[in-house]
Amino acid sequence: MCELLAMSANVPTDIVFSFTGLAQRGGVTGPHVDGWGITFYEGKGSRTFKDACPSSESHIAKLIQSYPIKSEVVVSHIRQANRGCVSLENTHPFTRELWGRYWTYAHNGQLSEYQDKFKVSRYQPVGDTDSELAFCWLLEKIVEKFGDNEPEDITLVYHYIAKLADEIRALGVFNMILSDGDHLMSYCSNNLCYITRKAPFGKARLIDTDVVIDFDKETTANDIVTVIATRPLTNNEHWHILSAGEWKLFCKGELIDAQ
Repeated sequence: MCELLAMSANVPTDIVFSFTGLAQRGGVTGPHVDGWGITFYEGKGSRTFKDACPSSESHIAKLIQSYPIKSEVVVSHIRQANRGCVSLENTHPFTRELWGRYWTYAHNGQLSEYQDKFKVSRYQPVGDTDSELAFCWLLEKIVEKFGDNEPEDITLVYHYIAKLADEIRALGVFNMILSDGDHLMSYCSNNLCYITRKAPFGKARLIDTDVVIDFDKETTANDIVTVIATRPLTNNEHWHILSAGEWKLFCKGELIDAQ
């Protein structure tokens, strides 16, 4: 299976520490060697870095670990291929435009007998993964229900997405990260967790490599940062483990809706 990583923060924040731990799972402490990707939101824009090489060996991944790009929303993924060949077009995260926003999505899991369910026309997959097709289907269903204009209450959209995710989970394993650039949603099928860091901050130690950071020296008292991952990235902090069918919606680091 693949692994997910995402961040929601109330101030532009870098994800160097967490990504350093995740990157090790792409070939050193984990078998996820079939590509990786990361998307940073900056206002209404986003920048995405992808590579079909293992993250532990990728020069682009080393750039991300050494260059602290600051963002309020980040979505990342390391791949262990099960559907679709190892290629750049099959590398997560995937991005599409909806209602004048870039929506970004990443999936961990494997689906079966999905081809007849995921009928799409407006949003077409570029690669040949079940993950990207499921994303296109989600967007088609959202437009079908809400039309061409974003509703005033965006949480209604995310509640509907959660219902659609329940349908997808019936086809297999579906752990999902989804963002519109402001909000960040996590949906759990079997493996997903999160941690929210706020004052008073302390030290954190990565599980996958010998790196420790003192967040008290890197933050202000007003900072709120939530990190979502497939498995805990640190071994000296309390991570919240999600249950099957549970989802969380974050905005600016804060949990604003859940089930």
